[in-house]
Amino acid sequence: MNRIKFWPYGALVVLAFAVVASIAAALWMKYERRAEASSLPNAARIERVEGEVGINQSADNTANSQWTTATANTPVSVGDRIYTKQNSRTQIGFTGRNLATIDANTSVDMLDLSERRTQVALRDGSALFDVGSIASGDLFEVATPCGAVDFEQPGLYQIAINDNGNAVATTFSGQAQVVGQAGAGRIQKGEYLSVPCQGSAPAVMSKVEPNQAGYQLDNYYRSRYPKTYDGRYRNYYTYLDDPYYYDPARRYASYNYVSEYVPGIDDLDDYGDWQYVSDYGYCWHPRVSNGWAPYESGSWMMDYPYGLTWVSNEPWGYAPYHYGRWTYASNEWFWVPQGVSTYPSYSPALVAFIPLGQSSFGWVALGPSDPYVNRYYDPNWQPVYLSSSNVVVDRFVNVSAPGAVIVVPSNEFARVIDPTIVTRFDPKTIGRVRPVLDPLTIDPLRAAAFQTRQARARFDVPREVEQRISNTRVVASSSPMAPPFRRDLARSLRVDALNDRVKKQTLQISDQRAAAQTAQQPNLAAEQARERQMADLARQAARGDRSARQQMQELRRQQLDQRTAQGATVQAEGQRVGQPTRPQDERQMMRQQQQTQREAARQQTIQSQQQQRAAAQQQAQSLREQRRTQIQQAPVRHSQQPQVLRSPAPRPRPQYQRPPQAQPQPNRVQSVPRAAPQVVRPPQAAQPRPQAQPVRPPQAQPRPQAQPRPQPVRTPHADVQQPKGPPARNKPADQKGGGNKKPPES
Repeated sequence: MNRIKFWPYGALVVLAFAVVASIAAALWMKYERRAEASSLPNAARIERVEGEVGINQSADNTANSQWTTATANTPVSVGDRIYTKQNSRTQIGFTGRNLATIDANTSVDMLDLSERRTQVALRDGSALFDVGSIASGDLFEVATPCGAVDFEQPGLYQIAINDNGNAVATTFSGQAQVVGQAGAGRIQKGEYLSVPCQGSAPAVMSKVEPNQAGYQLDNYYRSRYPKTYDGRYRNYYTYLDDPYYYDPARRYASYNYVSEYVPGIDDLDDYGDWQYVSDYGYCWHPRVSNGWAPYESGSWMMDYPYGLTWVSNEPWGYAPYHYGRWTYASNEWFWVPQGVSTYPSYSPALVAFIPLGQSSFGWVALGPSDPYVNRYYDPNWQPVYLSSSNVVVDRFVNVSAPGAVIVVPSNEFARVIDPTIVTRFDPKTIGRVRPVLDPLTIDPLRAAAFQTRQARARFDVPREVEQRISNTRVVASSSPMAPPFRRDLARSLRVDALNDRVKKQTLQISDQRAAAQTAQQPNLAAEQARERQMADLARQAARGDRSARQQMQELRRQQLDQRTAQGATVQAEGQRVGQPTRPQDERQMMRQQQQTQREAARQQTIQSQQQQRAAAQQQAQSLREQRRTQIQQAPVRHSQQPQVLRSPAPRPRPQYQRPPQAQPQPNRVQSVPRAAPQVVRPPQAAQPRPQAQPVRPPQAQPRPQAQPRPQPVRTPHADVQQPKGPPARNKPADQKGGGNKKPPES
């Protein structure tokens, strides 16, 4: 009987334990889900697009992955793939200091974009990586089919797959380590390493060719900084002396107010100003027209796993729309950044959506005090929130700002949005509608969001190219950190991680640096000798030596011809050393020709200016010699040619010739025997000595010749001044005795 009574109670106890265990498991799973969400990776930015560039969301397994046309300010997420066609290239900003320039016919995959790890995969083509900042313990790695290249120091690196299928890592500055199936090796600045993907052949290390390196650096910096670059890096050794001359962190004030991990902050100084705003500190104000509001010029796109994402048409429109908040103060909009010391948290769009029925949708920029919860979506497009559930807010601070709410018709939501289709609503009308932070929770907005995927322009990639890229495996030093929305990222993108035993082995290297250095020395010595000779000839040409000018012009022509020939042989030289310089970029050759023409025009302009300065100096010198001779011979000519001296006699006024005006005569007489420098300044020579008449009695003798003596003073000046017209001094000519336009003292 007791045993029969025990079972109901025992069943209740077991059931209670099961309920408690279920609750604990649910809480643990929920905590784990949020912990995974807290490690949500960052997003890179497409900064510039030249030609045809496509993007494929390879990690999006919710639908058929498709290629779409990439545009500036498009975010690039983990798992996305970039491909550039012939005569095309693009620049990807990973942070505010680290970016990559992807050349033509190149594919790059985003493997890891977490806080301290940046991993990309390069399967074909070439790319130039500008690493401006890398902290101790951080990883910046490029995985290739032949091995992984880890950037250990800030610098400029080029990674490529040459025509032979070998991976080539070039270190223009900095230091890198190459890790492959055969071991690891280190590359210093000014070196390159060619690693074979197959076979037992050793890797080849050599020195970079200075002229070729200068050519590549000049092209990169001219494209990267078109407004400020002055061509200084055409000389590779000038670059080595100061590789950080164009570092944006040294040139732009925005790096003092925004974390360097935010991509696109180097554009803020060119399109806005930093001003102090009470309660928020220094904020950024864009230079826009009156009536402008944030998020009014651009387009919406569905970006897995972040959801509805804003892509701005404004050249600066990346950092202010994915980081920080907006505030309206003093009738102007200001962007409030997160702070320099705070690691940024990427958001697809910091707005609140306002559903206005089936016909219209609106949104407004979030203010500094508005709540926002980061989220991502699972394969079924269900939201996963970070740290808390979705937040419901009845009111947002910027709704009452003039023109802050952007409203468009529902049929225009998937298209490019510009101010011409934007409707401004009364805040009181909108105040009756509850805004939402997650647009996919509203059915009309959810349907409109998925239509944006169909509205994007398609990008055609040849099937054989896509298959080759997808089937090519890459080698990484370690597996990329799988994001919570894609656990099979490494497997789906065909990434093979090396084990520790292989990484500890030493890579067999065929060292050819000494031979390359010996081959480069004669060219360097000849170039330096020519530069010294041209400098000497330039100094001689400045003194008027015509033969020196001709020799200098000939040397400059030889220099330009040599540089043109070196640029034309870059392809052959690249094949010899493994550089990825295929005949694939005709625009690059056109830019090279234009650069050569500009250089020739600049040299001609410099030469003509030097010739003009030399001629002007000679003419001025001869003129000074003539004037000095005329001034010194003036008394002799006055006595021999009295009739000529009287020719300008009608010019003085009558009162100047009258006998009562005897006091000015000594001044004129005194000016005759004085040297030329005193004659040049008649006010200083004539006015300080009006009382010198009684002191110098010998000067009273010329008074009987008062009429001819005033004329000798004018005669030399009349000879010089006649072709130039009347004097132009402040005092009238009759009161200066014709000495107001004296020649300058030599």
